[in-house]
Amino acid sequence: MSVRHSDVFDLLRDGEPRTRAQLAELTGLARSTVSARLDALMSLGLVVPYGGVSTGGRPPSLLAFNPSARVVAGIDLGATHATAALADLDGRVLAEHTDRLDIALGPDRVLGWVEQAIHRLLGERPEDGRDLAAIGIGLPGPVEHSTGRAINPPIMPGWDRYDVPGHVQRAFDVPVLVDNDVNVMALGERHAHLPDVDDVVFIKVGTGIGAGIISGGVLQRGAQGTAGDLGHVFVARGAEVSCRCGNQGCLEAIAAIPALAARVRDAGVEVSHDHEVVALVRGGNPHAVQAVRQAGRDLGEVLAALVNLVNPSVIVIGGSLAVAGEGLIAGIREIVYQRSLPLATEHLSVVPSRAGGLAGVTGAAALAIAHVLSPDAIDHAAVAE
Repeated sequence: MSVRHSDVFDLLRDGEPRTRAQLAELTGLARSTVSARLDALMSLGLVVPYGGVSTGGRPPSLLAFNPSARVVAGIDLGATHATAALADLDGRVLAEHTDRLDIALGPDRVLGWVEQAIHRLLGERPEDGRDLAAIGIGLPGPVEHSTGRAINPPIMPGWDRYDVPGHVQRAFDVPVLVDNDVNVMALGERHAHLPDVDDVVFIKVGTGIGAGIISGGVLQRGAQGTAGDLGHVFVARGAEVSCRCGNQGCLEAIAAIPALAARVRDAGVEVSHDHEVVALVRGGNPHAVQAVRQAGRDLGEVLAALVNLVNPSVIVIGGSLAVAGEGLIAGIREIVYQRSLPLATEHLSVVPSRAGGLAGVTGAAALAIAHVLSPDAIDHAAVAE
């Protein structure tokens, strides 16, 4: 049986230290062959000796995965914000930086910020400067994952089919992985808080609305990368409302933050910036509270259909509106449990994001880590070593 370096490495990815004898038994290889594989992995720094506790006699030599061998950068770009972080190979965030940044400024300005932010973070951790292994980026629009290019993004003028990986690689000679921001947030939430759950839907509710769908442990991107674009699903209550996409009746046009801010203004409440709706809800303003609760019901109408189709175990609600309190999630639960099949909701949980503002960068880092530690990448690096 042919066992690659990556096969031996994968046995240590769970974090449990093992001896060479245990690894030989698990792989069915001779100890000499396993030792050769391990020597190459240790030369890469990915595997290191682990200090076990002796129970008498000569203690066995334990080996373990070393998440500190490299760092990756995770970048979360939203409609009006940008966050950059460094993480180790376990996805643990080591340092991060956030700024207000309008994605509509275009790729040169925004990706210039990305390059500066990564340089800044690496400058704060000079020990990691030579160990940057990859960069993951989440963009707030449809992304062709194979090329890392945004495709007709509605809120990103100047970004259509722009070569994001190529731009960033001018400054950093490492792989650059790009995906839709909600897909990235779904990866981040699962990586950090739901590692044992294979069927998760992450809903981002903010300036727009979208879903990241993980089914059977695999992120579902769809044929052209538009899977989970819930914001432009038709909702009867908004049939006469125009959406920025050009259609009418889209969920986003009645339940995203700009729509809620407009509704609260119409009720006579002063709202100078759309995101002030969140503060108004937290402050108990009745018009804002009612608007957010109704947004939850509207979102629940779309999610009820999704639950019947995809049958997730957990629906996670994230994005800037998710921190407004229980009203949004209460409205979602009200409709989802009312309209979905009883079997589909018997063990369904609808919960707020635990990763919060770090879901995006954690997921972007996870995207980069998956590439760095993929079997092909491990085998190529071990052979080159």
